[in-house]
Amino acid sequence: MDATPIPTKRWARAEYERLIDLAVFQPGDRIELVGGQLVVREPQGSPHAVAIRLAEDALRAAFGSGWEVRVQLPVALDDESEPEPDVAVCAGSPRDYLTSHPTRPVLLVEVAETRLAFDRDHKGSLYARARIPDYWIVNLADRMLEVRRDPIPFEDAPYGWRFSTLRRLGASDAVSPLAAPRARIPVADLLP
Repeated sequence: MDATPIPTKRWARAEYERLIDLAVFQPGDRIELVGGQLVVREPQGSPHAVAIRLAEDALRAAFGSGWEVRVQLPVALDDESEPEPDVAVCAGSPRDYLTSHPTRPVLLVEVAETRLAFDRDHKGSLYARARIPDYWIVNLADRMLEVRRDPIPFEDAPYGWRFSTLRRLGASDAVSPLAAPRARIPVADLLP
């Protein structure tokens, strides 16, 4: 077998947005730009879809007015990344993002089942590199919430960064977002 690596092209966020403007992707294509690569997003079964809606409802209640809770919409993290996290919380209102996607979310949430390792390692490293202060994974496989905080440089991580703090919370626990510390969300409210 030939062990020569397959050549690939890295995409800049500006190029990716141009492809979107040219309608290169079909409606319903589940593509996002992660670290310069076009990545197919995890398929959604019913539990995945329900968990996204539960997180959206809980975060809207926790943050209230003055915050935009975005579901599966792009965030512009850097020149080579425009992921579409399952839920993102950003300051402001929808019209604040009319000319460009948000760049500084205060909280990102991914719901994971089949691609749990990808969300932990790759997305976690990408979000840490962007210095997202609060990253949650609704882990459907183990029925828990993984809360990642405190991004730090880490040479062995896929994007050179990782979160230094990890808390695993079960259904009987509660969590408070860093940007809404008075809010208390029961983890059971996030699990389908």
